[in-house]
Amino acid sequence: MNRRRLWVLTSTRADYGLLYWLLREIDDDPALELMLAVTGSHLSAEFGETIRDIERDGFRVHRRMEILLSSDTRIAMTKAMGLALLSCGEALAEDRPDMVVLLGDRFEIVPVALAAVTHGIPVAHLHGGETSRGALDDYFRHAVTKLANLHFPATETYRRRILQMGESPERVYNYGAPGLDHLHRSEQVSREALAEALSLPLDRPTAIVTYHPVTVDAEEASASPVCELLAALDARPELQVVFSKANADARGRSINAVLAQWCEANPQRSRLFDNLGQRLYHACLRHLDLMIGNSSSGLVEAPSFRLPVVNVGSRQEGRLFADNVIPVMDTATAITQGIDQALDPGFRARIAMMTNPYDHFGDGSASRRIKDVLKQVPLDSALMKKGFVDMPGTAAHD
Repeated sequence: MNRRRLWVLTSTRADYGLLYWLLREIDDDPALELMLAVTGSHLSAEFGETIRDIERDGFRVHRRMEILLSSDTRIAMTKAMGLALLSCGEALAEDRPDMVVLLGDRFEIVPVALAAVTHGIPVAHLHGGETSRGALDDYFRHAVTKLANLHFPATETYRRRILQMGESPERVYNYGAPGLDHLHRSEQVSREALAEALSLPLDRPTAIVTYHPVTVDAEEASASPVCELLAALDARPELQVVFSKANADARGRSINAVLAQWCEANPQRSRLFDNLGQRLYHACLRHLDLMIGNSSSGLVEAPSFRLPVVNVGSRQEGRLFADNVIPVMDTATAITQGIDQALDPGFRARIAMMTNPYDHFGDGSASRRIKDVLKQVPLDSALMKKGFVDMPGTAAHD
């Protein structure tokens, strides 16, 4: 029996965490062959060289593709995209997989989708239909939606948005966010084990903080917004802080340098990590008191833990917010007020029974359901011949 060959790309710690259980499902299915392609910050020592985590998890890396430059400018991003197109164009021509699987909205995935389309290989896209108007990710995500043949959005709202973009309803599946399968399938880390791993006593309020560049604004000063965040933390000296570094977007390195300086000045109450890993990161969501920053995990994963999230600035603007999210402007005053609200016992009580809109079935089955579609969908000419499904009353006439 010929196994169906699925070429799955991961470029950051974030998408790997969301893909983990789907990768496990594919790898464990005898009818499928996992061809895992690793690129981006996974291969960078500066960002924790997280390919080692992938290998420790038992996955065989099929492809390593170096595309990341030692710079965080927009020119570096565009050059990295060019390298990705060249590398993936050659790799896909050699590998000839049956399908390419991509997740999210990183700049690295657009050239991969382009290469797959050029080679006549169908593309499956996870987490399409979302919006994040404070980041260039919006452009990249929607571009991949139009290049993809199968779609796995994380909520019904996002499924409808993909249909609005002209995609065929029978090719769009809402099974929820696969990263939430960790809640049901992964081993949990105790509070005591987390404190030991962080080298931080969890005997007072502690926040997990992740702040990424707001890439849509070309004129944004590299350090200004994160300095406002740190000023808010200065105003709450009793708060312990666990930082997870910014990603490899433009100006990410500038942000990380500022964080490192602040942690050096506040060693008793702060820790800075290149990469926490999925188990420790989820343990932080489970056991810490609040999240601060502009990471999408505050919107997608944190609601399942009923964790208050102070969402700073415009990076996630347009995404579906659950009741645990407190949106604030990127000023020290607004962030401080958000922290006060997040630590209010009354706020925590109000979200104690909330549900996560991204957890569609609530049973850890999203990855299995996605895998089953990837396994069973007919790989015929109909899959590759994309039409455009007009909304009622909008069809064009020649």
